[in-house]
This record gives sequence, C-alpha cells and structure tokens, in this order.
Amino acid sequence: MSFDSPFHVTVDFSSSHLIFPTIIAVILGILFISILITRGSTILATVTNGTWWPAGIDHVRFFGTLALTVVYFLAMPSVGDLFPNTGLGFYLCSIPYLFALSTLFLHERSRRTLTIAGANALIAPSVVWYILSELFNISLP
Repeated sequence: MSFDSPFHVTVDFSSSHLIFPTIIAVILGILFISILITRGSTILATVTNGTWWPAGIDHVRFFGTLALTVVYFLAMPSVGDLFPNTGLGFYLCSIPYLFALSTLFLHERSRRTLTIAGANALIAPSVVWYILSELFNISLP
C-alpha cells in the first residue's frame, strides 16, 4: 500500500487481503493495551491470589464462542477458495457464524428473537461485505 497524496491510496492486489486483518489486529492490540493499563493490577491480583478461573462463568457460552470462532476462521479460506476473489468466503461464513453466536447468547429463544438474530445475521455481513468488497475494493477471504 502506498500513499501518493492524502486523498489517493494505491493498493497492491497481491497484498490487499492483508489490509482488513491488519486493521483489526491493530484495533485489538490497542484494546488489549488499554485493558492492561486500566485493569492490569486487578488481573494480576486475581491470577496471583489462587484460582484464576472466574467463578460463575457460563461455560457453554464461553467455550461455544471459542469453538464457533475457530470454526469460522478455519472455514473462511476453504469457502473462499470455492469463489476466488469475490469475498464470498467471508460473506457465506459470517451469516451462519453470526446467527449461531446470536442464538448462543439469547436468554429467550422465541420466534421474535430468532427472527431478529436471523435478520442481523443476514444484514450485518451484507453491509460489511458490500462496503469492503464493492465500495473500497478490499479483497476478502
């Protein structure tokens, strides 16, 4: 990526798929550092004072989230290889991921809440895919 002027950015297609993960990694790094700055002493005290596993944690949601996220990231390149250079790997994997994640965290699974979770699972990835892939021409997996 090169910046010829403040309003013109040139992106090499062979590395364009690295832009979005780099942005997310930087944001996550900043958030991690801010958590360490604001809560580091509390975290350190908890870890050093005996049991470090949080009491009362919802194990199903915690491990379910971890498992869904791992499956999501592992499936994305495989699905993306079926539709190269379209971003459909991201799009087609994000819809079931968001629906499953939303369903996992619902306290009440009624027709209304499942409909809202389904609509969110369709609308959010569609908007993100359109903005990144079509408007900014960023290559997605």
